[in-house]
Amino acid sequence: MKIALVHDWLTGMRGGEKCLEALCQLYPEAEIFTLLHNRNSTSPEIESKRIHTSFVQHLPSAAEKYRYYLPLFPTAIERFDLSAYKLVISSSHCVAKGVLTKIETCHICYCHTPMRYVWEMSAIYFNHSRYNWVRRVLTNSMLNYLRRWDLSSTSRVDHFVANSQNVRHRIKKHYDRQADVIYPPVEIDSFTLGPERGNYYLIVSALVPYKRIDLAVEAFNQLGKRLVIVGSGPEEKRLKKMAQGKIEFVPWQGFEQLKEFYQNCKALIFPGEEDFGIVPVEAQACGKPVIAFGQGGVLETVQGIYPDRQQSNKSSNTGVFFREQAAASLIGAVKYFETLEFDRNIIRQSVLRFKAENYKEKMKEFVTRKLEIHRQTFNS
Repeated sequence: MKIALVHDWLTGMRGGEKCLEALCQLYPEAEIFTLLHNRNSTSPEIESKRIHTSFVQHLPSAAEKYRYYLPLFPTAIERFDLSAYKLVISSSHCVAKGVLTKIETCHICYCHTPMRYVWEMSAIYFNHSRYNWVRRVLTNSMLNYLRRWDLSSTSRVDHFVANSQNVRHRIKKHYDRQADVIYPPVEIDSFTLGPERGNYYLIVSALVPYKRIDLAVEAFNQLGKRLVIVGSGPEEKRLKKMAQGKIEFVPWQGFEQLKEFYQNCKALIFPGEEDFGIVPVEAQACGKPVIAFGQGGVLETVQGIYPDRQQSNKSSNTGVFFREQAAASLIGAVKYFETLEFDRNIIRQSVLRFKAENYKEKMKEFVTRKLEIHRQTFNS
């Protein structure tokens, strides 16, 4: 049976690519279809596959500025010929789920999120206050087109899998489709416990607007405490200009170096709202607590306590939540955190359920079950 794995783009090794890597291990004979592939930007497991790319690959400066071609992505993904494939698994946070398949093909979408740029986070990605009226009109027209396409293309998916309960609710809200939940894979066993207390707070993140790293910079400017920010992205220049005092920026690190950053920090700072959020799980696998904005995927991965809420069973807590995406709220959470004690063994135990083996086992079972139902439907 020919199997196709469809992924939005291959430009780095983040959470979505780790899911794709696990799918490559489950289905070693599968071929990959993607809008764009920057060679050697992902794991050897992915790079070893036969990878088909779209016309986006050949557009000017696409390797670095592919996001500027967003309006072309629906057309590009629809041009793939998947007529020879009996099973298609799309790993989608943008347009991958919109591939065209034959009616007898079973299409399963592992959805990292409905396209966040055009739904609830469009105001963050497209700041209209900075645009003139012509650009506002063009941007609104583009967003309306992408919303219509994103919604209509959901009918091409036979079965949805969400990466969290948070995303399952958004799939229901935006697409009116049901989804099973299978948490993404985290290499828990590759992380080990660090010291009880480190001497800095840590952020590990792409430097893009919705991650709200600016909020953390503002808060730590006022706190005067040491903050290490590991990552890069289009917001880097602006954030460095904002930063004062004890805030340090470090480029993306290899695994061993990143693990050391986790192990030696006081706590992970997580100021954005994520669909799931693998970084907080990795930090907790090192026994480190998380200080996070109390919305989105962290509600499923962190056992958080709020500064203004009394909780009796504090021994099971693995972090602190703050309620508002405002510097004052984060400052309050950091100050409250410093009055607490956490058990690093309990923190690590809390994330063992996210082991990569669990993802692969559950995905294999789900795909096998749905594929058999699909076969019975078309053989009856």
